Amino acid sequence: MSAQDTRPVPRVVVIGAGIVGCSLADELTARGWTDVTVLEQGPLPTPGGSTSHAPGLVFRTSPSRTLTAFARYTVEKFTSLEADGVPCFQQVGGLELATTPERLADLHRRAGHAAAWGVTGEVVGPARCKELWPLLDEAVVLGGFHTPHDGLARAGLACRAQAERATARGARFLDRHTVTGIERRDGRVTGVVTDRGTFPADHVVSAAGFWGPVIGRMAGVDVPLQPLAHQYARTGPLPGLSGATAEATKPILRFQDRDLYFREHHDRLGIGSYAHRPLPVDPFAVPGWEEARARNMDMPSSYPFTPEDWAPSWEDCRRLMPALRGAEIESGFNGVFSFTPDGMPVLGESRLRGFWLAEAVWVTHSAGVAKAVAEWMVYGRPAVDVHECDLTRFEEAQRSPAYIRERGAQQFVEVYDVVHPLQPIDRPRPLRVSPFHARQRELGAYFLEGGGWERPHWYEANAGLAEDLRLPARDAWSARHWSPVAAAEALATRERVALYDMTPLRRLEVTGPGALDFLDRMTTNNLRRKPGAVTYTLLLDETGGIRSDLTVARLAPDRFQIGANSPADLDHLLRHAPAGVHVRDITAGTCCVGVWGPLARDLVQPLTADDFSHEAFGYFRARETYVGHVPVTALRLSYVGELGWELYTTADLGLRLWDTLWEAGRDLGAVAAGRSAFNSLRLEKGYRAWGVDMTDEHDPYEAGVGFAVRRDKAGFVGKAALERRGDPVRRLTPLLLDDPAAVVLGKEPVHVDGTPVGYVTSAAYGYTLGRCVAYAWLPAGLAAGTGVHVEYFGEKVPATVADEPLFDPRMTRIRR
Repeated sequence: MSAQDTRPVPRVVVIGAGIVGCSLADELTARGWTDVTVLEQGPLPTPGGSTSHAPGLVFRTSPSRTLTAFARYTVEKFTSLEADGVPCFQQVGGLELATTPERLADLHRRAGHAAAWGVTGEVVGPARCKELWPLLDEAVVLGGFHTPHDGLARAGLACRAQAERATARGARFLDRHTVTGIERRDGRVTGVVTDRGTFPADHVVSAAGFWGPVIGRMAGVDVPLQPLAHQYARTGPLPGLSGATAEATKPILRFQDRDLYFREHHDRLGIGSYAHRPLPVDPFAVPGWEEARARNMDMPSSYPFTPEDWAPSWEDCRRLMPALRGAEIESGFNGVFSFTPDGMPVLGESRLRGFWLAEAVWVTHSAGVAKAVAEWMVYGRPAVDVHECDLTRFEEAQRSPAYIRERGAQQFVEVYDVVHPLQPIDRPRPLRVSPFHARQRELGAYFLEGGGWERPHWYEANAGLAEDLRLPARDAWSARHWSPVAAAEALATRERVALYDMTPLRRLEVTGPGALDFLDRMTTNNLRRKPGAVTYTLLLDETGGIRSDLTVARLAPDRFQIGANSPADLDHLLRHAPAGVHVRDITAGTCCVGVWGPLARDLVQPLTADDFSHEAFGYFRARETYVGHVPVTALRLSYVGELGWELYTTADLGLRLWDTLWEAGRDLGAVAAGRSAFNSLRLEKGYRAWGVDMTDEHDPYEAGVGFAVRRDKAGFVGKAALERRGDPVRRLTPLLLDDPAAVVLGKEPVHVDGTPVGYVTSAAYGYTLGRCVAYAWLPAGLAAGTGVHVEYFGEKVPATVADEPLFDPRMTRIRR
């Protein structure tokens, strides 16, 4: 807040004085929100939650750019802090081991993530691993990934240091205050009730860790979090570590092939294991501090050690480190911490205004999360994209207690697994299916999963179409969850016509006498067009960042159908909708078939009495009509760069719509096509995917969607910020890989003259072009024709900056 800001300082209550609560108090008070009260049920400075037993290992590299950014900030901040003269971070480095060829390949991939996200690291050989960790048996190690700036966070000290800074600015920390209720009025939080009094609040943040669901229930807010217990043990003194004066000198160590990690405690080793069966904990049954002590527990988060679960891991430890063969376990416990259905934190403001979540956060990401949440609260948005962590990301079907338990346990099992970016969950499936699901199964659909939906990626019924295709051989990684059938489906779309199931794409309906004014103010493009118009537009935040991209069909003067991206879009529009404007999600009750290809009109026109000619039904137009017996809303759109329509109807008529189109397409050679072909075709046209290619970190001109901004339109959200922005210094840039056989998948670093300068967002083989297409965030000055290298599993793959669109630049195939 500026010195001239006369608004009263908001009253903030933070529930939980673990690493997240202390970090958040520090970050908020540093930004001028100094009326902060942190409530803790246990005693300070060690209240007994997950922070109190955290081993403190900080490996910054993650496939998630957001998590890596959080971890980088955590290291930077904790490195600058100390308590009682002791640093809060010890930069001993990190070492991740490979004992299998698959893991070694994955470490090369991780090194690519590190380079893409700005983390220093390198893949090293067995001898270097032995040099870094002399206790290792070099014979079982194939290599390692060494990150010299990772290390150990002293979480307890970091809590104290940040609490002291926050207290000096006006915050207060109150222990032995058990929260018993959340007060609210008119949809907004007003205070926190404890066993020692009530605390009025304008904002309440639940940073209660595995108690998050308990606090959430008091506020009427679901917190999709499952606590699980995780084994941690300490050895007795080891001869190989005798005489140690420092807490640790060797890198923190991961043995992911056996779900283990190691750190030094002077002359002892601490060992954590994820190899055991999931041990779920009911957050409503976790004892408070006094009850835990009465039950002979060290603290509420420290459950008794289970030796039977530890035994297999101890044998794996001894095989890796022969020095452990004569050692014994001196102590151990099963520590409770939090998992979500997708393994990411849960952050943001709930539907109860002023009630925030900062949950399922590990020490590794704690300060970075706190900074992001503080920015969100004070300024309206974080500086880093957090859509992967936004609490709105889960669909209603993914919020049941059963789903959260099952998926949380699976996240525990998979925490160190080599996970392919397309790898679907195993259970519970199927959860959400389109009305076409039975027909898709008959056609041999290969389903992957997203948002709970079963999504066909290709159809084995089309395998015969791929037999004569000459496609380059793929490596084992890029061939996973892929089939040459996808190429046949893409080419069939280009040459004939294909049916695509677009049901999982989110659909909103906005109605009411103020709907037009509302949507026009919220979006960047001109929506003041006659009914029947469809407009591609953007939702921006106040800084000009892209919150989402939308297609808005005006079906009547006061009725709009919106193609949106995530539950966050619905939440955002609901928060801003004025009285009389109604916003609702219609996805579950509707369905959609995309009919695309040069023969699309030949397929659809005989089924309807309306004129579907280009002159009568132009591009980006909408019409409510009938296809056979089925009432549909037809939108003349194409996300694959071909003539066609999106045909929407209600879910009960979906199967009839599919069968009608399928029968009519037989003589035209129509095929069902899946998401794999779809992604290839959209990248050939350069169509962006929000959340992958662009986020609120990017403005429309950087992202190449500036055409959707009407600068002459008054008063839309983000306009003033766009006008203040200078020329872009980075751009979303198309690349074509030089080698026709080369493939990348996304998130790889891009090098220019040997230096990483950006990263790939999404990539797919372009079957029409005969090259892999990759979009990447790169410096704006790179001209078409510039040579770059994309790092793929440690190899530098040559590529060339290209002009876009790569396919059909005159749009003749769509507008015919």
